Amino acid sequence: MNEELDFVKEMFDKISPRYDFLNRLLSFRQDKFWRSQMVCAAKLATDSRVMDVACGTCDVALEISAQLKGRVKIFGIDFSPGMLSLGRQKLLHKKNSAIDLLNADALHLPFRPDKFDAVFIAFGIRNIMGRKEAIQEFYKVLKKNGRLVVLELTTPEKGFFRQIYLGYFKRVLPLIGSFFSKHAKAYSYLPESVLNFPDPVCFSKTMKTAGFEQIRFKQMTFGIVTLFVGTKG
Repeated sequence: MNEELDFVKEMFDKISPRYDFLNRLLSFRQDKFWRSQMVCAAKLATDSRVMDVACGTCDVALEISAQLKGRVKIFGIDFSPGMLSLGRQKLLHKKNSAIDLLNADALHLPFRPDKFDAVFIAFGIRNIMGRKEAIQEFYKVLKKNGRLVVLELTTPEKGFFRQIYLGYFKRVLPLIGSFFSKHAKAYSYLPESVLNFPDPVCFSKTMKTAGFEQIRFKQMTFGIVTLFVGTKG
């Protein structure tokens, strides 16, 4: 398991310089819409305190700050120094002081219990080996009635679009990704990790087992991404 964790960390460090560009390219710029919907789903009040797990280059954190017009305190954590370095550069460019970044592990969060109004994780939960343990950590640091919001790539369940998607995902995407990032393994790992991710009903059950209530999910863009929301009772 440690070897797999090291591989994922090294992979994200190496692809970080082209990460934002490839996100836009490979999603046909739908990633911006998905993040906007994610932040809206949290129904945050002003002056909220939130955590963005696997924050990467801070796209989600910046969307949160933009929607709440800076009246929010955001802690972004990631285990990839390369991603955090690019995130810090982006924050300096945006002159955004509402976001603090930390190099930390989602399985061992450096925060006391009952601290956050919301926890976000976009395109990161499938890369965490101890997925159940991570969700339990998220539950612990949330305040009562706080929300966990998860955005993740998923596989369309059936129909003609599923076949088109699988062809693109297994064959075209790795070629494009490796051409631009020069890291072929990363964009072979991507389809494997998505195809191995549980279906929305099963993942919702994992959230419920961790203690979350009022769990709902919304499939977007023909089911290639799913947005999950759960509340701490």
